[in-house]
Amino acid sequence: MSERVLVIEDDADIALGVRTVLDRSGFEVTMAAEGPEGLRVFHSERPDIVILDVGLPKMDGWTVLERIRELSGVPVLMLTSRGQEADKVRGLRGGADDYLTKPFGTAEFVARVQALLRRQHAPDELPEVFEDGHVRVNFVTHGVRVNGVPVELTPTEFRLLAALVRHAGQVLSPVKLLELAWSDPLGIGPDRVKYSVMRLRRKLGAQVSGDSAIEAVRGFGYRYRPAP
Repeated sequence: MSERVLVIEDDADIALGVRTVLDRSGFEVTMAAEGPEGLRVFHSERPDIVILDVGLPKMDGWTVLERIRELSGVPVLMLTSRGQEADKVRGLRGGADDYLTKPFGTAEFVARVQALLRRQHAPDELPEVFEDGHVRVNFVTHGVRVNGVPVELTPTEFRLLAALVRHAGQVLSPVKLLELAWSDPLGIGPDRVKYSVMRLRRKLGAQVSGDSAIEAVRGFGYRYRPAP
């Protein structure tokens, strides 16, 4: 069965282009031009992924995203003509899984949709919760606790932690972590992984790298060492 995509976009030309690209890529596409209409279609169709424009009439994309996140963890890729960093941060903190600024290339667009769907369709046998007595990660609610205290992570930080704990004891290269945790790994260097790991370590309570369960393996990458 083809994966179902809901596109909520009010610009007729962009909507047509997006639909054409998705149709050609084998997706089952449903369109909506306004926020309220998009939510009605979302509730009735239950799509596998939502492509959501920020600048919608009647109800903007931020509000639509908030309503979707109240009920579902379905992947949401936001489209916008705004290139400001603040808008991107707002979208990702609001629960969007990826963010693409218009105009964009069709190959990149399809690649991002496919990447989000691959993460969404992870094997069912994966546990819903990881816990080692120090860190508790709920993969369904995206909740993280350290020694029983809730910790707030960005979407990328959560995916990075999820990748490490799901492969606990294994060394993951920066390239592999980029693939698992970043929505747009193309063009991102390994330094991005390094600094993200540093921030994640601090949020998990480590004062220095040696105190952290996330271990750097020189020349190879990083691994998570579960608490004994």
